[in-house]
Amino acid sequence: MDLRDLRLDDARALLEHGGGMVLPAPEAAPAAFLQGVIDGLCELSLRDPLTGLANRRHFRAVLAREIDVVVRSGNPALLLMLDIDHFKSINDAHGHLAGDRVLQAVARCLAGCVRPQDTVARYGGEEFAIVLPDCQLNYGEAVAERIRQTVANLSIAVSPELTLQVTLSVGGAFAPTQARCTPDLWVERADNQLYQAKAQGRNRVYIDHQQVISVSPEEKSLLFGALSTGEPAWSENIPGTEENSAMQKVNP
Repeated sequence: MDLRDLRLDDARALLEHGGGMVLPAPEAAPAAFLQGVIDGLCELSLRDPLTGLANRRHFRAVLAREIDVVVRSGNPALLLMLDIDHFKSINDAHGHLAGDRVLQAVARCLAGCVRPQDTVARYGGEEFAIVLPDCQLNYGEAVAERIRQTVANLSIAVSPELTLQVTLSVGGAFAPTQARCTPDLWVERADNQLYQAKAQGRNRVYIDHQQVISVSPEEKSLLFGALSTGEPAWSENIPGTEENSAMQKVNP
């Protein structure tokens, strides 16, 4: 196959300038070059071009995958929705270039606050999202509060003469560990908490700790096993059960 017939110049330019990739020479290794172009375009399709974070498409795929993991394992997972407070006033007062630099600085800060297995995404505009797998219930609020404080302490140089500071409102929700939910329902629960944080004055954290009660297979067997055989459950705890049973054997 002659790679010149594929007209890959635009794709190569996009990857080299937008994605920062160095591709092998097409003449020396055609197969490696073509695979590099494909891999690079796939990677770019999952990234927000301004911040380099996961984009909304990638974020929703991660959410759906994490819901399956939570249901199978029972390990809690936390979704955080984060919004920069009064972001419009930054654009209005200092211009959209300053706003873009604020978004980039906050994105770098968020990425530095989480573990390698966590996913940070730009959800849209000045709103971000973080998926934290295997995040225990008693740590969720502490993690969110640490992220909020780290961003609040950040000094963002938007020009040689101007440094800005911003705050975040944060809403979060844990995924149910037994009942299957959808990405939309999980986002809605976290968003509801974000709205509460905004309504209560901004620059604060609200977490929904609602959980579906976990019932193990052994507990389900104790609860419902006797019903499937038509016998009363826990008959040994019913007064007179043994006597009645003996009478039935004598007088069938």
